[in-house]
Amino acid sequence: MNKPLLRAVSSNSEPLAEPDEAKGLGASLRQIRNARGISLSDASGRLKYSVRQLDALENERWDELPQGMLLRGFVKNYARFLEADMQALLTMLENQVGSQAAAPASMPVQRARLSETDLPLHSESSSRSWGWLLVIVAVVVVAGVYAINRGWVPESWLIFDWLKALR
Repeated sequence: MNKPLLRAVSSNSEPLAEPDEAKGLGASLRQIRNARGISLSDASGRLKYSVRQLDALENERWDELPQGMLLRGFVKNYARFLEADMQALLTMLENQVGSQAAAPASMPVQRARLSETDLPLHSESSSRSWGWLLVIVAVVVVAGVYAINRGWVPESWLIFDWLKALR
């Protein structure tokens, strides 16, 4: 069986770290991060995950982390940030956590039922949006007539005779 090979690559394409799959996912991530010279707080600031979450992942405290798709996404983002082999890390995750917890969720989504108490008492009428539209149109028309009356609009723009009469 082929073991996936993880590599973090520097800007000059030299391997920075070659973690051992036997160490586990967390140790591999920590080794890659340390080889790149990135602190947990730097990674946290860049990835928008808390230091506590990254520490829990690197120490493999699975009960402190989300399950399923969220955990897979977390590992993917971290691997992408570290420029490591994403597929190899996901395979390691699946081997450690189990396919049930790490695999994409296949359970059907239940739709929430709304009861009468969940519905608003007064429905918003669609006439409100029309009212605002009429107010805006009225303001634009008044501003246009005022601009024509003051002479702010050039004569060449007034293509209708009745607009010229407003001057």
